Formats: sequence, C-alpha cells, structure tokens
Amino acid sequence: MDIVKEVLEKQKKDLEKFKPVTVEKHLEVGIDIGHLMVTDPNYFDDDQFRADKEQYLLNLTRDNTQLLINNIWELPTERVEESVVAKITPPRFALPRARKLPVPKPLTKWEQIAKAKGIKKRTRDKKVYDEVLDKWVPTYGYQRYKAEKEKDWVLEVPQNADPNKDMFQEKRDLRIERIAKNEISRMKNIARAKKIQTPRTGFLGPDSASAKELITAANIAKASTASVGVFQEKLSNEKQARGIGVKELIPGSKRKRASVSLPRERKRNLDIVNKVLNKKPKIDVEKAVSLQKAEARAEREASMAEEGGSKKKSKKGSKGSFGRKKPKGGQGKRNHSKRAVGRKRR
Repeated sequence: MDIVKEVLEKQKKDLEKFKPVTVEKHLEVGIDIGHLMVTDPNYFDDDQFRADKEQYLLNLTRDNTQLLINNIWELPTERVEESVVAKITPPRFALPRARKLPVPKPLTKWEQIAKAKGIKKRTRDKKVYDEVLDKWVPTYGYQRYKAEKEKDWVLEVPQNADPNKDMFQEKRDLRIERIAKNEISRMKNIARAKKIQTPRTGFLGPDSASAKELITAANIAKASTASVGVFQEKLSNEKQARGIGVKELIPGSKRKRASVSLPRERKRNLDIVNKVLNKKPKIDVEKAVSLQKAEARAEREASMAEEGGSKKKSKKGSKGSFGRKKPKGGQGKRNHSKRAVGRKRR
C-alpha cells in the first residue's frame, strides 16, 4: 500500500507541473484558424513584464496557443492513412504580402510573332515511329540525337561539292552553329525582359574593347603602312579617332591648332566685357566706417606728435645755465687711486 501511495503522489506532482487545457481570458481573443493566428486584445501587464520578461511572455504564449489548439480540435476531422486530419476553415483576416505580386513573364520574340499571326502551339508526342530504324524514337532530347546518328551512318555528297569534303563534319558544324544561335536568342530574350541594352551583334564582356578603343586601333592600323594610310581605302561609315590622325602619326609633323571662328570669339569677348562692366561692387558699411575711424585716429596722432616736437624745440632754445642735462649716474668711470675729498662721516 505504501508503494501505491508513493506512485500516486508522484503522479500528482507530475500533473501539477502541467497547466489545464482550459484558459480563461477577460476579453475573448480573435482566432483565425485559416492562418493559425491568434490576436489577444487583453491588457498587457507592464509590471509583470519588467519583473520577469521571459516567464511572462512564456505564459502568455502558452495560453494563446492552448486556445488555438482547443479551436482546432473542435473542427470536423477525418482519417487519412492512419492519421486524423482536421479540415481547416478558410482564413478571415487579410494579411499583407511578404513579397510583391509576381510580374507576368514577358513574351519572347517568337511568342510575339506567333501571337500577332495567330499561330497556336502544337503539342508533340514524346515518341514517333521511325520507318528507317523500324522502332520508336524520342521526338527530342539526347536519345533523338543518338537515333539520328544511327540512321545517318552514310551521307550523300552533292554533285557541286568537293568530293574530299567531310560531310559528317559539316553536319556537326551546322548543328553547333544552330545551338549557338539558339543560345544567343535566349540571352537576348533575357536581356529584353530585364530592359538591358545589347549590341547589334554579339555580347560585350568586361574584357572586350569599347567602341572608342576599336576606332583608335583601326586608325592606328590604317596609318601603319608605308604610305601612312594615304592609299588605304576608306570604309563605309568610318569614324576618325579624336587626336589620332595621319598627320599626328607622321614623325616630325606638328599638330596644327584648330582655327577659332571670329564670330564666336567676338561674342565670347563681348560677354566677358559686359560681365565686368555690369558687375556691381559690394559695399561693406562696417568696414568703411572702421577704416575711416582708423584714418582719423592716425591723423590725430600725427598732429599731436608734431605739437609735441615744436614744444621740445622751444624749450631747447630758451635754456640758460640750468638748461644743461643732468649727468646720469653710473656712466662715468671712478678712479680708485684718488682719495675722495670731503668730511668723514662718523
């Protein structure tokens, strides 16, 4: 009996760890089973959140999740291969999209032509019967190439062709050229869809030369002959590179400065003259006042200095026996060998 009692007490303690499936809320929560979403309008306790953030959020999440699971168990269910499946109701809330709406794929050049002319796409069978091989061969794919190679084990040489020409190599080259042409068309369709400007022929990579560099190289190659390009034929729509011509490439020839048109130079000079004449000087009043005060102060000091000089001259002219200067002490040299004459002090 003691063992049974201990087991029951242990089970009771284990059950106390788990909360009940029933959750009570002051306000009814909004549940959208289609999105598996719960919106809780109840009061958010800031004091409990500050006291123990992790535990408060954990309890709140547990209660709302329990309410969502309770509503899911109320849905009609059915059994599918040993599993019980609930039929989810359609969503009620309109949630914003995480990504933008998909843009329709732009039509290729052939699709545009087919749409304009009303050409409909035909569905082909995956395999067709070949009477020459007497078996079913794939319509497309690598197995189709194997079947054609097996069927074309011998090729007829045309009458006007070279008898020593390899017809198998020519067919292989045509196939490679057709694949490359299709690849270029595919890349052009991608560039057109992304609105990237492409050249008329080929594609420019990071290592390819620009149009300006090609024109410069063509001019240098043309002028690299014995006649410095004088007798070279001019191509149609040929452009001359700037600063690189026949005269510039001849050793010892000086480059002539382009002549300046007189009307343009005259207009330019007139614009400069009008700009200078019509320019209004900026007057700083404070600076002008300070300069005027400084000039008046300098004049006043100069006049005071002149008056002081005239007074000194008048004093020098009227001096008598007492007008001579008193000798300053310490300027004369004292003779220690001579005895001072006078009364001794006691």
